[in-house]
This record gives sequence, structure tokens and C-alpha cells, in this order.
Amino acid sequence: MATRKPRDRPLRPWFSSGPCAKRPGWDPGDLKGAFVGRSHRHPDGRARLREVIERSAHLLGLPPGYRLAVVPGSDTGAIECAMWNLLGPLGVDVCAWENFGRTWLGDVTEQLRLPDVTAHSADYGRLPDLTRVDFTHDVVFPWNGTTSGVRVPDAEWIPRDRTGLTLCDATSAVFGMDVDFGRLDAVTWSWQKALGGEGAHGMLALSPAAAERIATYRPERPLPKIFRIAREGRLLDDVFDGFFINSPSMLAVEDVLGALDWCEQAGGLPEMTARSRRNLATVAAWVAERPNVRFLAADPATVSPTSICLTFTSPALDALPPQGRHDFVARLCAKVEAEGAGYDIAGHREAPPGIRIWGGPTVDTEDIALLLPWIDWAYAETEKEFA
Repeated sequence: MATRKPRDRPLRPWFSSGPCAKRPGWDPGDLKGAFVGRSHRHPDGRARLREVIERSAHLLGLPPGYRLAVVPGSDTGAIECAMWNLLGPLGVDVCAWENFGRTWLGDVTEQLRLPDVTAHSADYGRLPDLTRVDFTHDVVFPWNGTTSGVRVPDAEWIPRDRTGLTLCDATSAVFGMDVDFGRLDAVTWSWQKALGGEGAHGMLALSPAAAERIATYRPERPLPKIFRIAREGRLLDDVFDGFFINSPSMLAVEDVLGALDWCEQAGGLPEMTARSRRNLATVAAWVAERPNVRFLAADPATVSPTSICLTFTSPALDALPPQGRHDFVARLCAKVEAEGAGYDIAGHREAPPGIRIWGGPTVDTEDIALLLPWIDWAYAETEKEFA
């Protein structure tokens, strides 16, 4: 492994897994035409929100009959809006293999306090046994475990003739990998992930079955105002036509419209997913040549191309206590950041010690290739400190 200090740095050294890197060529001046200082309920403001909905649905190829809305609270608000509105008539199976899935499990058991809940859990790096999921129940799961770098390899484990609904947190998957929307009934994501947009706003896509459930099911629990997307036995159509439940940031709306422009001009969804795959391939080739680095994901078929999670291993490092391993990674990341070679590459605080490189489509492969030698150098320098 090369330990000489590299000379070249990434042109855009932003590798955070959320908020993620802005699109190539982004400039704050792109927002000068934002509809600010005006009511978002004005026809022109609403038209911009409607444009986000319509262009997103078109680029992603949402199936006919699916409804899409912009909702408050980023992806967290979107998935909780789905759970608070939809869950209750049936039992619930929750798949959790990293902290966000575990958070949704906690919502179902501790906040909603539903009585018939089955948890399918796995440690970081692995998927639970998906063959045990009961689709006569409603099912909640993340498509991609953002903090573990473990994704479902496909949607073939989800039957098309299911009785229950599937609720999928897909925030670090949508626009970055292939998502089979036809097998999902409620799908959520945020602009700040693969589109490199700003935070605070989420997207909620509903299948016809999910829309019918929301329109006809009356949960006994209270619904916060920002979750109320149905009234008197019908879905609020305005919410799916550019009406925002509270007040959106029109700067963020303008920003995501620019991101959608870039997506279209770059080649649409096929090029977005191809960019993510190229980023993963670059990291995979690097990992293959290094005995001290491995993917956190145990099964190669489940390695995420967006939230690329890596862990380090060596006899000396493995002998350290957990806090010592965290300290090692923190020092390594600090060295890389101090050189301006890569920001925010530390793994999530609840994940096993390691690094996480965002490989979504707004990140250029050339920048990842330039980051990796800096990780080699920082590892070698940090190893000296722990010798």
C-alpha cells in the first residue's frame, strides 16, 4: 500500500452522505430566479412545486396511477407521514439492519404502539432473512441502509399479489440506483441525497392501494397537521398538485429544479445510476488491492453504490477496544480533511468504526479516485500513532 503523501486533490472534495454533494457546476447564483418574498400559494409559486412533482415522476418512471407529493420534514417527515397515515389495519413487519430501520421500528412499537409487530433485524453489514417477511401484513423497510452500506439487491422478494402495503424509505436509493416502484406502495426520499438538493423537504409517492388506504382508513391516533393528507374520506388532491402543507423554502425548490435540469441534461435516470455504479466500481477496485480495507456489507450483492461503507482491519487495529477503533478512524478522517482532500467521510456515529464515502450521482468518479490515495496515506500516518 502506497504511503507517500499524494499531490493531487479532488476538485470537489465533498463526500458527505447527507446533505450530499451539490451537482457538478452548481453555483449559488443559480438561485437568483427563486420565487422568494412571495406566497408559495400564488399560482406561480405553486407551479414551481407542481413542476418538481411532475418532473420527478417522469424522470423516475413512476407507474401509472401513482401519486407524488412534496411534504415537510425531509425523508424522515415523509416516511413518518406514511406510517402515521397507513399503519394499523393489519399487522406490521419491519425490516431493520441499521439505525434508520431501527428508528422506524421504534416508531411502530413505541410511538404508534401497534400490537401486532414482527421485527426482522440483522447486524450492521447484513440483511435479515427476507424470505420470512409476511406480506399479508404491511411491511416497512429501507431500500438502502444509509449507515451500513447494505441495500436490498432487488425487489424480487416482494410479491406483486401481496395483501399488505409496502412502505419503503428509499432516500439514499432514489436517483442513485434502480428502484422497482411497482412493488412499493409508499416510497419516500429527500432532495438532499442523490439530487444534491437542500434539506427540509421530502417526497412521498403512493400506489393506488396506498392512496385508497389513506382516503378510507381512520387511525384512532392523533395526526399532526403536517401529516394530514386526507379529509372526510378522500385524499387531498391539492397536496399532490403542488399544495404544500405548511410553508416550503422556495430557495430549496429553485435549487432542486436546477438539480432536475442537470439530471435531464446529463442523461436522465440511466446516467444517474450509471454514475453511482462507476463510483462504486472505483472503490471496489481499490478495496480489492488492500488487505486492510473491506466493505462493511458481507454479501457483494448487497453493497450500496451510494452510501459506500468501509471498515479497516489489521492485527493491531483489531486488538484495540471499540473506542480505540473509533479514535483511529476519527484521526484518519481528520488528516484527510485537514489536507482538503475529503470532507465528512467518517462512518455514522452508530455504525461500526469505519468510513463512508457518498458515491451518488452528484459525485464525480475522478474525485473518488483522487480521494482514495489520501485515505491510504492517512491510514499509514495514523497507524504510526497507534504503534
